[in-house]
Amino acid sequence: MEFQEWAPAFVLILVRMSAFILTLPFFSYQTIPGQIKIGFAFFMTWIIFFTQDWPVLEINYTYMLLIVKEALVGLTVGLIAIILLYAIQTAGGLIDRQMGFLIASVIDPQTGQQSPLIGSYLYTFALLLILALNAHHLMIDGAFYSYQLIPMDQVFLPFGSEEVVNEAAGAVSSMFIIAFQMSMPVVGSVFLVDVALGMIARTVPQVNVFVVGLPLKIMVGMIILFLTMAPFFVLVEYLTEVVIETMRTLMELYGSV
Repeated sequence: MEFQEWAPAFVLILVRMSAFILTLPFFSYQTIPGQIKIGFAFFMTWIIFFTQDWPVLEINYTYMLLIVKEALVGLTVGLIAIILLYAIQTAGGLIDRQMGFLIASVIDPQTGQQSPLIGSYLYTFALLLILALNAHHLMIDGAFYSYQLIPMDQVFLPFGSEEVVNEAAGAVSSMFIIAFQMSMPVVGSVFLVDVALGMIARTVPQVNVFVVGLPLKIMVGMIILFLTMAPFFVLVEYLTEVVIETMRTLMELYGSV
């Protein structure tokens, strides 16, 4: 096969793999050097290229649309996956707000953005669990087998279809539901402490609840957080399954045109 025949297909695979690497959880973090990301996307492309027979494509206006389509596949599927994992950051934000840590936001080295203090703590443990469960391998498998669901020569993606919109909305709602489940034990316990402090302030006005309340809420929150780490890991495992299933469902919907 001559260079003019296989180069267009190789470039399209490289575009999709690069878009996946730019957005997928763990692979897109700023702590991973850009050279490694580029090299990983290139070698993924090289492996995929020699596993299937690809159509011979001409470089014309349709080819330009195919490049845009390939980029959108990787960006949107990876974005949905990372939005679901933001449930951990959202849960940490809810916990921080209740414990009084919200003002002490820190810079997350993975994303380069400000994140809640407890959220960064929980997110680090979640990443370790994701690596232990080999979920990053499943994400690579999803990118590898995406061509079985979304053909290379398919020009358009059904972004306007009701199924795709419902799937994206369901992913966002699942993120908030899982975040609520993760944060509820700590948030509920600290809320009861607030109720008790309010009752003390009404019955014993001499007690300065503002001085006593903050360290008491922090202590109770840390104790409950330590006691609920096992259920937290169960929810992270469930969240990982939701991420993989949502990625596959979205790619199936893209390829059902």
